[in-house]
Formats: sequence, structure tokens, C-alpha cells
Amino acid sequence: MAEHADDATHKPETMMEKIADKLHIGGDHSSSSSDSDNDERPRPSAPPAPAASEVTTASFADSASAAAADAKDKMFRLFGREQPIHKVLGGGKPADVFMWRNKNISAGVLGGATAVWIIFELLGYHLLAFLCHGLIFSLGVLFLWSNASSFINKSPPQIPEVIIPEDLVLNIALSTRHEINRAFANLRQIALGRDIKKFLIVIAGLWLLSILGSCCNFLTLVYIVFVVLHTVPVLYEKYEDHIDSYGEKGWIEVKKQYAVFDAKVLSKVPRGPLKDKN
Repeated sequence: MAEHADDATHKPETMMEKIADKLHIGGDHSSSSSDSDNDERPRPSAPPAPAASEVTTASFADSASAAAADAKDKMFRLFGREQPIHKVLGGGKPADVFMWRNKNISAGVLGGATAVWIIFELLGYHLLAFLCHGLIFSLGVLFLWSNASSFINKSPPQIPEVIIPEDLVLNIALSTRHEINRAFANLRQIALGRDIKKFLIVIAGLWLLSILGSCCNFLTLVYIVFVVLHTVPVLYEKYEDHIDSYGEKGWIEVKKQYAVFDAKVLSKVPRGPLKDKN
């Protein structure tokens, strides 16, 4: 009987403990769920820092572009050119005309040169006769217009006053003088026998010019040079890298052949004195 009484006293406690335990578990679950809800709420995130791989890629791209630019600058250029073709032609308006910076002006200049060549070469006009006939026609038209303006109630022609500035003439004269003196100095150095390579280049150029002169007259030769200046620089600027690569291969071959020619022929030619006599 005592054992049954002890069991009866322990059963309610056990039930109460179970209920308390369940309530406690439920509270923990609700709190944990609320905590999990708080954890699941979106929080403002800081902007991501650039990854090390991205920084490395950007720096590598910059260095690669810089290396490509340096390699392009160090690329072989025809005739040892270090400046753009526009600067080689002198820059300014003449170079703009040759490089077709303004297509209307370049086309007009080339068309005028073509018309002059057709007049003098194909039609057989002479320069002096052409100038005289042009002045006769211009002066006749202006004279008649000036005298007839009072009868036809129109204003007389506005003829501009043309004055050649002194500075322009002096600059042209100084530039021409400088180029002529430099040409004479180069010819003197070649005649002294100090530079066989330059001697051969000048002889080849004069021989080629003599062949062209025997095939056509001076006016046609000037016109050909004028057309070449209006076409070759533009095409060269457009396909610069391809032309320079082929030029480099050709220049290497020329240097090889020149080395063979120098070893067999030029090295045996006696040379002049190295210094001038004071």
C-alpha cells in the first residue's frame, strides 16, 4: 500500500514535469524561430571590395597595352622614319592637301594639275602663249565690265589689291638657300669618297631619273610626281603596318646583298683622305 501511495504521489509530479518541459521546449523553439527570422531579414551589405584577381587582370591589361604601344613605336619604319607621315611631309596646309584632310581642296588641286597637264601636254599649248591668252581674256572682261557698269546699272568689279609680303619672300629665299647649301655639302662629301654607300644611292637615283627623263618630258615628270604625292602618302598611312613589315624584310635582304658586295668589291676600292687639309 505504501508503494502504491508513493507511485501516486510521483505520477502527478511526472505529468507536471512533462508539461513544464513541453512549455520550456516551445518557448525555446519560438525564441529560436524569432532569432532565425531576424537572421533571415535582409541587411544592407557593404559594397564588395575588388578581388585581387580583378586588380591583377586590370594591371596586366594596362601593362600589355603599354607594351603594345612601345612595340608599335619601335617597329621598323621605312627610311628610318620616327614621325607620322603628316609631319614628314612638313605639316601645315601643304601636308593636309597631300593627305586629303580636306577632300574638296585636295580634289580641286589635283583636278587643276590634271587640267594644266592636259592643256600643255595633250593639246600642245605653250606656257608663254597660255599666260598671254589668259591675261588678254581676263583684262578684256574686266575692262568691259568696268566701263559698262554705268550703263547696265551694276556695280563695277571689285578687283583686290595684290601685294606680296616681304616676310614670305624672305622665308622662301632662306629655305631655298638652306636646301641648296645642304645639297652642295652632300655632293662634296660624296665627291671626296668618304661614304661609298651614299655614293651608290645617289648614282642609282640619278640613273633612274635619267631613264624617266628619256621616257617623258619635264612637265609629265612633274605631273607624275604630283600625282604620286597625292596618292602614295594616303595609301601608306592606311596600310602603314603591312607596308613597313614588307619593307623590313626587303631592307634585310638589301643589307645582306650589300654586305656581300662590300666584301667582294667595295673593300678593295682605295678611299680618299679621312680629313680635309686645313
